[in-house]
Amino acid sequence: MDAGSKAINVVYSTDCIKYPLTGIGRYAFELAKQLQERENVALTFLHGTKTRDSLAVASESAQSVQSLKRKLQRSKTVSEIYRLTFPVMKMIALRDFKNHIFHSPNYYLPPRVKHCVATFHDLSVFHWPQFHPAGRVHLMQKELRNTVSRASMLITDSYYTKNELMDFFGIEDNKIAVAPLACNEHFHPRDEAETQQVLEKYNLKWRRFFLYTGTIEPRKNILTLLQAYDRLPAQEKSAFPLVISGYKGWENEQLFKLFDKGEREGWLKYLGFVPGKDLPFLFSAATSFVFPSIYEGFGLPVLEAMASGTPVICSNATSLPEVAGDAALMHEPQDVHALTNYIQMMIENADEKRRMIDTGLARAREFSWSLCADKTIEAYEQVAKYI
Repeated sequence: MDAGSKAINVVYSTDCIKYPLTGIGRYAFELAKQLQERENVALTFLHGTKTRDSLAVASESAQSVQSLKRKLQRSKTVSEIYRLTFPVMKMIALRDFKNHIFHSPNYYLPPRVKHCVATFHDLSVFHWPQFHPAGRVHLMQKELRNTVSRASMLITDSYYTKNELMDFFGIEDNKIAVAPLACNEHFHPRDEAETQQVLEKYNLKWRRFFLYTGTIEPRKNILTLLQAYDRLPAQEKSAFPLVISGYKGWENEQLFKLFDKGEREGWLKYLGFVPGKDLPFLFSAATSFVFPSIYEGFGLPVLEAMASGTPVICSNATSLPEVAGDAALMHEPQDVHALTNYIQMMIENADEKRRMIDTGLARAREFSWSLCADKTIEAYEQVAKYI
């Protein structure tokens, strides 16, 4: 930090950091790790109503504690009480931080906080409400509109989401910063010996399976993937099974019937939720990563696969071209034939596969959590001018 310059005071919400880390929680955690190393930012972490000066890490019991919290959240009474009291609790907790910027890395901003920043990850509840449980849509739309009206500055993961915000809410360009995500250091190429233990755990063979990972929900377009896979010759399907991992999500009864059919026929394995410690090994051991999603605010698994030295096949929808660049085989989301052809290409064309591995690794190196922190601090600096 330059002599005479002053660190920006930031209260950083950690409410969304839940273990095991996934999605937005992973983003909030990785960004916080970077920010707390910067001399030009003085961080205070706020979880619920409690503050601390350092980022909390998971304890041995973290997973069971989060499981208990999820069970409580399923209670309508508990959820309603929490929804009504949470804004007041946050306002009270922030009363003594009037010369600070409050940053929420997960949409929500409490009322009456003068200097505040929020990260918007996508606008799917507005553009694709059918991809969410009905009870979630109204509440999230309301809270996101509130956040837009309260925020001093907004941050998005991609230019796609920034443009969505500008078009949908009429927000000015200079009020939205873009801070692209990154993958952590655990995602890197590995040889067969390094992955053997994890492969044995899931009864998989090195470079003999295609991988999808993500929540089992409508917007991930898994039905198209199953239809594309079903068109492969029987010998290729059985030699290169489709491996699917992720939380069960919602509106997926038909998919799970098809999963059962694929497992009976010997060309599909559903692993359920895979622990974070195993996922990098599966990425680096796969023949290819397949991600035909209809809507993404960023698409971090695409980057994780590339960093792992694994070719990527993904849709050309929403933010995915911005992440993948020219380093993936891209198809229209509903184009079953193109997806089948790309899967076959990764089985049969060794030269193209090698080219994609190399371009994917180069593409992944263009993203880092350090860069994400730099862009986030630029947003803080814009707000700090008015404190």
